Amino acid sequence: MFFDLFALTLHAIRINIIICNTMAQEDVFKKIISHCKEYGFVFPSSDIYDGLGAVYDYGQNGVELKNNIKEYWWKSMVLLHDNIVGIDSSIFMHPTIWKASGHVDAFNDPLIDNRDSKKRYRADVLIEDQIAKYEEKIEKEVEKARKRFGESFDEEKYRQTSQRVLEHLEKRNALHERYSKAMNLTDLDELRKIILDEEIVDPISGTKNWTDVRQFNLMFSTEMGSTADNASRIYLRPETAQGIFVNYLNVQKTGRMKIPFGIAQIGKAFRNEIVARQFIFRMREFEQMEMQFFVKPGTEMEWFAKWKEMRMKWHQALGFGAENYRFHDHEKLAHYANAATDIEFKLPFGFKEVEGIHSRTDFDLSQHEKFSGKSIKYFDPQSNESYTPYDIETSIGVDRMFLSIMCHSYEEEKLEGGETRVVLKLPAQLAPVKLCVMPLVKKDGLPEKAREIVDELKFHFNCQYDEKDSIGKRYRRQDAIGTPYCVTVDHDTLNDDMVTLRFRDTMKQERVKISELNGIIEDKVSIVSLLKKLI
Repeated sequence: MFFDLFALTLHAIRINIIICNTMAQEDVFKKIISHCKEYGFVFPSSDIYDGLGAVYDYGQNGVELKNNIKEYWWKSMVLLHDNIVGIDSSIFMHPTIWKASGHVDAFNDPLIDNRDSKKRYRADVLIEDQIAKYEEKIEKEVEKARKRFGESFDEEKYRQTSQRVLEHLEKRNALHERYSKAMNLTDLDELRKIILDEEIVDPISGTKNWTDVRQFNLMFSTEMGSTADNASRIYLRPETAQGIFVNYLNVQKTGRMKIPFGIAQIGKAFRNEIVARQFIFRMREFEQMEMQFFVKPGTEMEWFAKWKEMRMKWHQALGFGAENYRFHDHEKLAHYANAATDIEFKLPFGFKEVEGIHSRTDFDLSQHEKFSGKSIKYFDPQSNESYTPYDIETSIGVDRMFLSIMCHSYEEEKLEGGETRVVLKLPAQLAPVKLCVMPLVKKDGLPEKAREIVDELKFHFNCQYDEKDSIGKRYRRQDAIGTPYCVTVDHDTLNDDMVTLRFRDTMKQERVKISELNGIIEDKVSIVSLLKKLI
């Protein structure tokens, strides 16, 4: 009985640790959301009218960070590749496009409600989270063994022989197989049965009182026309990709593009997300950065592998650590794909998708050729043949990328004397403000000298001038928005033309000549310094 009680106590301790860790991560995420609003990064849309669900506006600092992310992506595509060009297609498109692409008939999410909490969830996400829990249990067993055995630990052998690891793996694989089959067959009854069999509970009510699973189309529709009688039904685009496909032939001919070549685009998309959640991670209006790369049939898997490697390199160049990224192959392939994977980033609420890489075959071009009745085949002068190109897609959510950067950069540091500072350790190249210039006091000609420095450097990078409050408070304010460099103009500056340069991450300071500031800072904050890591 003593051992049973001891075992129950240990189990309770483990549960409490898991709950505490989860709550700690949730608290951090809430702080990040609050920080975004307080410091001008993200505001609830229509805030003075109490907001609009799952719609957000980017503030003065947020729009600068967002634009820097887009610039980094855009230049990495069209500047570094002589066979990739960009376009900007319209949000409104001919309604037949969405019939051809399959969105009218197949752009659905499997949703399930909990009768007690009245909350709605995606059934596939609930099951994928359950699969992830089995994987987490396996990794915890491995970590415990590693600590127990030390340097003599043989991880591969342990994974093959540990009874507890094998039990978790068997459950994970069985669930994975059952889930994959249900998704591929679009078997909604089986999805619900899996949720019940796995005893998946609603995180709010804690109950298993689930409704049936239903499909829900995610497209927003509206009407176009001068009168109600003549109006035609059109859709707000749910993705930017189709704007590229219907312009494929225009770009290929006018740009004299040869296979392989790509078309890049940044633009807004709209989805009527019923389960919009986790701040800007899942919204109804969002922005995508997509590139469609057209290749010769039969070479698509080679290019799929190359783009996987290139895209992961792009993410890791930001310096957030390789351990925070992973590939996740799709359990169910979309109707247009023969291969698909996600690049996932570790957020406070787990590893989540920030970018998708898909081999879309020739589905899209073939469908538009069929529905439009116009030939869009490519004539290959080398092989003297005509064919419909295959396509490799890389698609990244700007808003999700923004959120992942904010989450990783946010830190609360304890300083000497017990003081705490909140700092955004943003990559300097993406920071909204690169340099803040501060006069030590608001008199004796110091503000005028500081303004001179700003007026000289603002042509090279985004600068701020700040004279309000003590110098310490001004430093903290710039730390909170992620400004990598601050310059203080003091009375000695008027005599020696030198200023105090402060570094955000280390808080170290050094005296430098005003004439050297641009040379010290510009290269470190330029997008070019990021792009050089990709070559």
